[in-house]
Parts: sequence; structure tokens; C-alpha cells
Amino acid sequence: MGDQLARAEEFEKKAEKKLNGWGLFGSKYEDAADLFDKAANSFKLAKSWDKAGSVYIKLSNCHLKLDSKHEAAQAYVDAAHCYKKTSTNEAISCLGQAVDMFCDIGRINMAARYYKEIAELYESEANIEKAMEYFERAADFFQNEEVTTSANQCKQKVAQFAAQLEQYPKAIEIYEVIARHSLNNNLLKYGVKGHLLNAGICHLCKGDVVAITNALERYQELDPTFSGTREYRLLSDIAAALDEEDVGKFTDVVKEFDSMTPLDSWKTTLLLRVKEKLKAKEMEEDDLT
Repeated sequence: MGDQLARAEEFEKKAEKKLNGWGLFGSKYEDAADLFDKAANSFKLAKSWDKAGSVYIKLSNCHLKLDSKHEAAQAYVDAAHCYKKTSTNEAISCLGQAVDMFCDIGRINMAARYYKEIAELYESEANIEKAMEYFERAADFFQNEEVTTSANQCKQKVAQFAAQLEQYPKAIEIYEVIARHSLNNNLLKYGVKGHLLNAGICHLCKGDVVAITNALERYQELDPTFSGTREYRLLSDIAAALDEEDVGKFTDVVKEFDSMTPLDSWKTTLLLRVKEKLKAKEMEEDDLT
């Protein structure tokens, strides 16, 4: 590892010397780029991630001097992947630079891919607001490029975070739109009931029984098979429990569904919010009597 570090430093020194020396404009940057690339690889082998990241940025600048924007953007991506090991903020900054360059040369698909990666980094840091913002940007770019599957994956993340942040109307709209579009696609059809269930749970969180009843009617019109599913029955039974202000019924209904189809943590969290509201209402009623 010490050998690799020494080699890396030697390559970097030679690259700097090339840049500062005389030589034909193009060839000097080409030679320096080649040496910076070797230096970065050696720093990586030595697990000196910060140094590798900083050398990739120098490599990117050489590519910019040579008017090779695609290579410059890729070098920033390589820098980001090194910084990922040590500093999420540095990684995000480098990916942001790469996205700008990919946009400049019309590589929207690549830009979308790295917006998604930025979103995932924010998610790993539990920065839900920023993660949502970047998943939304990625979804827009994927949609523009007609990469529907990736766009939908990102939109579902936006809806998931919107619901966590209690932005229920936004989450509902996304899930309903995805469900509607999925109906026309044989490969995506099977996921419709899941999207409608998610939208329905967001409606339940708003605590408006009339709204959830109306939504269930709309979902039946949208997909006539939905009313025969366990997902529909769960939403319908919870709506009835809310209407009757019956916490016991709510608990039984959720427990029964969960025993057949285990609820993930997102659904569990939202349904607990519904239950807490219902409990508070029940206690209010008790106080009044």
C-alpha cells in the first residue's frame, strides 16, 4: 500500500510538472490527464480516497481544457465515488458538477442517473427534504427521456417521502397517476393495487372519511378488479372503523391484513398515525360523556 501511495504521488508530481512546463497546448493537457488518471488509480489502490478524489477533479480540469466535456463529467463522477467513502457532502458536490456538464452536452439520461444518486446520498444521511427534491429532479429527467420505469421508481420515492413529511395530497396524486398509467401496461398492471393502497393510506392519514369513501369509488371505476382485493377491503374496513370511531376494530383489521401480507415500515408508520388520531378522537368523546 505504501508503494502505491509513493507511485501515486510521483504520477501527480509529473502531471503538475507537465501542466507548468512548456509544450504544445493540446499535448501538454493530454499528457497531464494520462498521469493524473494513473495517480488517481494508485491513490485508490492505496485507499487514499480524499487524494484520489482531488486528483480526479484535476483530471476533469484537463479534460475541460481539451474541450472533452463528457470525460470531464465522468472524472467528477469518479471523484464523487471516491469521496463517498469519506465525505457525503463532497460526493454530492462532485455529482452536482457532473450533472451540470452532462446537461450542457445533452446527456439528460446520465444527468438523471446522477440526480438519483445524489437523492440516495441525501436519503442515507436521513435528509428527507433534500432526498425528495433530487428524486423529483431525477424523475423529471427520466420522464423527458421516456425511461418510464426509472421515472416511476423515483416518483414513488417522492411520494414515500412526501407522506412521511405529511404532504399527503402530493403523495396521493403521485400514487394515483402511477396507478392510472400502470393499468395500460401488462408488465406494470400487477402493481396497481399496491399504488392504490398507498394512496388510500395517505387519504386515511388526512382523517377525512368522506374523502376516502369517494377515493375508493374512484379506484373501483379506475380498476374494476380492485374491489375484490384484500387491499380494497383493508381501506374500506379502516374507513368504517374511523367512521365508527372504533380503535378495537381498526386494530383487528390491520392485524388480520398484516398476518397475510406483512406491512412494510412505511405503511406501519402511517397506519400508526391514523390509529393515534383515532385514539385521540375516542378519548375526546370519553371526556365529553
